[in-house]
Amino acid sequence: MVIDRLGDMRLFIDAAELGSFSAAGRKQGLSPAAASACIQRMEEALGTRLFERTTRQLRLTEEGQTYRHYCQQAVGLLEEAELHLQAGRQHVQGTVRLSAPSDLGRNLLLDYLDAFRRCHPDVRFSLHLSDSMSNLVGDDIDLAIRYGQPADSSMVARKLAANTRVVCASPALLARTGRPAHPDELQQHPCLVLTTMAGPMNEWRYREEGRPHSVRLQHYQESNDGEVIRRLALQGQGFACKSRLDIAADLQAGRLETVLDNYFTESTPLNVLFHGSRFQPPRVRLLIDFLQQHFAAL
Repeated sequence: MVIDRLGDMRLFIDAAELGSFSAAGRKQGLSPAAASACIQRMEEALGTRLFERTTRQLRLTEEGQTYRHYCQQAVGLLEEAELHLQAGRQHVQGTVRLSAPSDLGRNLLLDYLDAFRRCHPDVRFSLHLSDSMSNLVGDDIDLAIRYGQPADSSMVARKLAANTRVVCASPALLARTGRPAHPDELQQHPCLVLTTMAGPMNEWRYREEGRPHSVRLQHYQESNDGEVIRRLALQGQGFACKSRLDIAADLQAGRLETVLDNYFTESTPLNVLFHGSRFQPPRVRLLIDFLQQHFAAL
């Protein structure tokens, strides 16, 4: 029964990837009719439709996308267990799917992943760079690296590095506008704003005399890519609110300077997020430990 269930899951995964029951059946050595009947039995057993069928295409339903994620994990763990027994306990391989902020991913994380692969050359990475919070199940992500605590309590956060958000600008822009003495003055200056699915983040929070306040920006350019915001700041096109980790090299080199440091003191640590209730294969557990060690050195 277990072997049949695993075979069904392999057929289901192939059908989702190939977009065809017939093609999936051929790959698994089944006739088109047998493959279609197998998928239908799975849907009846699960009590839900896994595929939307039309004359032109075959695509997963929302439930099917979720089920595919868990099937991939189950089949992947079985294959990894077999390889683990064959290759020995020290052999680590497979794909790790990560999501990370755009500028952190390009400027810092890539070097760490390259160092990890030098230790484990049979590990592959699928890196998704985005400044929006990823859906770890829907986006098929093993690990997400994000600033701040997760809103989803089902996710576990391990701290990678301490961090604060700061307002920064290029020396050229500060020479033109002067250094603002209070956050409200930012309303009169050009600013650079990150845009997410919720809209532009044009309200910057700060603290004054121990109480939370915010300033709503009036004049700004926006982008959904944090690295674009950083580059525009380097060009002197506006003030930006960035995580200190993202611009550490720019601050050290003098390409950017922080302003209003007494007001913008919010702590937003960098965390690695994962599902604590889900089994983590060795490659994922090793990468979490590796990242914690390397980010701690910052």
